[in-house]
Amino acid sequence: MAEFESPIVMPKLITFLSSLLQRAAESNDINQSHQSQKISVFHGLSRPSISIQSYLERIFKYASCSPSCYIVAYVYLDRFTQRQPALPINSFNVHRLLITSVMIAAKFMDDLYYNNACYAQVGGISTTEMNFLEVDFLFGLGFNLNVTPTTFYKYCSYLERGMMMLQPQINMSESSLYMGISSKLHLSFNEDESSQSHHQQQQLAV
Repeated sequence: MAEFESPIVMPKLITFLSSLLQRAAESNDINQSHQSQKISVFHGLSRPSISIQSYLERIFKYASCSPSCYIVAYVYLDRFTQRQPALPINSFNVHRLLITSVMIAAKFMDDLYYNNACYAQVGGISTTEMNFLEVDFLFGLGFNLNVTPTTFYKYCSYLERGMMMLQPQINMSESSLYMGISSKLHLSFNEDESSQSHHQQQQLAV
């Protein structure tokens, strides 16, 4: 756990996750005029002034959820985009999708977590809106919150490879993200899910 939560590794994960979401949002912004896209409760009237990375850093600073939540939140975002192709991640919805996915991951993963009002304050939205976002996200996922250890490991490996490309001089052994936090997983097995995980990983890495 210590290696994953070190002052070097955790900010690196935040940076890489932010870059993935930024690329996905920018790509979908460009393609928006060529695709059929719905407007949802996740869409703001304008692009937020805060960057995706600064927003994720704010969540990391104030939400106090475990590091594993950020991996699971990424899994949830990937599943959401698969199940809701008419609601791709873009600059108008990425911030609300992000705060909602992290909050739900914290509720699923952590024994102790902040309530919706606290996450609303962290995310800069009202508690009422946070409640609506949670419900819509859960329905968008089909309430599929289970993440198998196999799927978790594959996502960790994918993210770790990307992090190593950012700063290859940082010496991290293979699967160190997974090994560092696997003892905190409160997960059950779902064999059907593991066969889909590789395809899901590619969707946000635009």
